[in-house]
Amino acid sequence: MLTNRSKKRPRVRPGRPPKGLAADVEGRILDAAEKLFLEKGFQSTSVDEIAEQAPASKPTIYSHFAGKEALFAAVVARVINGLTSFEGYVPGGRTVQEKLTGLGTAITERAIDDSVDVFRATIAEAQRSPGLSRDVHEASRKRAAGAVSQLLNEATHTLATASKALFGPKRIMGTAQIFMDLILLPMLMRSLMGEDAKSLRKELPHFVRERVNFFLAACEANWTQ
Repeated sequence: MLTNRSKKRPRVRPGRPPKGLAADVEGRILDAAEKLFLEKGFQSTSVDEIAEQAPASKPTIYSHFAGKEALFAAVVARVINGLTSFEGYVPGGRTVQEKLTGLGTAITERAIDDSVDVFRATIAEAQRSPGLSRDVHEASRKRAAGAVSQLLNEATHTLATASKALFGPKRIMGTAQIFMDLILLPMLMRSLMGEDAKSLRKELPHFVRERVNFFLAACEANWTQ
């Protein structure tokens, strides 16, 4: 916040954090790196700046992360882990459609609220660092599909026998990715392009119900992947 930045704070030498900040060094480094990467971009952020913001010495940073790219990847991974952490979440509703509508809405809202800035930062580096961007994309897609596949199993256990093959061990990851591509991807893309988050949330209930109906119709037809 601007009010916080305007306050004068005592300068802390990198590597010598206040006593109360001595613990959770890696968390402090990631917090500082995330803040700077999102404000300035990957290329414009230096390890020296991250060290001062943390505060932590550069040797301490390099003892936890191999370099700036590894630190950026760790920042993105932490955001993705939060995005795909549904521990304790139980799909609500009485019907499969209601359960999947709730699930699709929860995933999309979380993505719009928590991941757009990080994805923008990653996309901005795609041309200069295609390997980094590609690795982030593949890791986030795999992690998200793994989390969604578990929730889909819980939400669809009452489906007809003909549809259950889509949720078996051999096909569940592909099914989860199709579910995300139908529901999450369009809204995430619109958010990345600058559409207002509040407007997108208003559209979500109708949008997700339509996509869930399409998804379930495909499941009943037992499409071939």
